Formats: sequence, C-alpha cells, structure tokens
Amino acid sequence: MSKLSKRKMMITIMRDMNHSEHARKSAAILERLYTCEEYVSARTIGVTISRFPEVDTLPLIESAWESGKQVAVPKCNPDTREMDFRLIKSLDDLETVYMDLKEPIVGRTDSIDKGQIDLQIIPGVVFSDEGFRIGFGGGYYDRYLSDYCGNRVSLAFNHQTSQDVPIEEHDIPVNMIITENKVIQCLKIRDAK
Repeated sequence: MSKLSKRKMMITIMRDMNHSEHARKSAAILERLYTCEEYVSARTIGVTISRFPEVDTLPLIESAWESGKQVAVPKCNPDTREMDFRLIKSLDDLETVYMDLKEPIVGRTDSIDKGQIDLQIIPGVVFSDEGFRIGFGGGYYDRYLSDYCGNRVSLAFNHQTSQDVPIEEHDIPVNMIITENKVIQCLKIRDAK
C-alpha cells in the first residue's frame, strides 16, 4: 500500500473517533508525556497547534507554560516548505492561516534557533515501532529534522502505531512515540536491529 493510501486510510479511522473518546485518549497521552525525562528536562518545546483528529496539543502548551517552559510553534512557508519556529507566550500570539492552521503572528513573536529547542513534538499519521512515520504530506518536518539534534517525540493514538511504513532515504525517525496505552522506545528498537 502506498504512503498516500495509508495516510488516507488512517485519517479516516482517526476521524471516526467521537469527541469524548478523542479527548480522553489525548489526555492519557499527555499524562504519559509529562512523566518522560525528555519532557521533564526540556526548557523549550517545539510543537504544532493540532487540529482534530490529531492528538490535542493545546493542553500540552498550557501545561508547559505552567511548568515554566518556553513553547515554540512553527510558522510555515508553503513556497519553500520550511518552518520557522517562533516563541509564543499566549494563544493570542496565534493567527489562522491557510488550510485553517494556527501559526504564530510574526510581528508579535520571536524566532528561535532549532538548536535551542530541547524537545520537538513531531506530528504524523502512521508510525512504525522503529519511529518512521507518514506525515500529512508536506515534507516540512523531513526538511526541518535533517540537522535537528534535540529529542524527537511523537504523540499518537495506539491504532496509528505498529504499522508498516515505507522508508525513503530522507526520512528521519522519531526516538519515542507516546500513545494512550504505551511508550514506544523507537531508538532502542532501531539499535537492537
């Protein structure tokens, strides 16, 4: 099955979740994240503003602020498919852009170098236990991660994981996937092979 077919199939499955199940599972995933050393020790977290049916990241952003962490959100350039992570201090620092996505308002936020982001929360649709993923199809994160050295973690619903993912030369896997049921240590799985 092609990446496109796998992506479409999984998005359909995700959209079939009712909102209360989605909220309950998102909360369970975030509770697991909050106890991980990668999150606890991070001073600055990079994260996208999720949209249903993705794992809800708004509570994560608010919890990070309450813990004294900085939060960086990407401003995407559709022409170059590059991302500029910018520090937000409030949800008022966001605006709605193309495809109904929420991104930082450039005039109200400061850009941050990727070397200053300790933990990058990487979105995806389909994941292998080795940490390879099928994203939403823009290729933004593959470009961004090519020289990112911090912790790479994905948040996913259990049914998005343990899938067969075709690997391409430019694909950069995540090191950990957190679901409502488990934490998958992808780096350890890759090292064991």
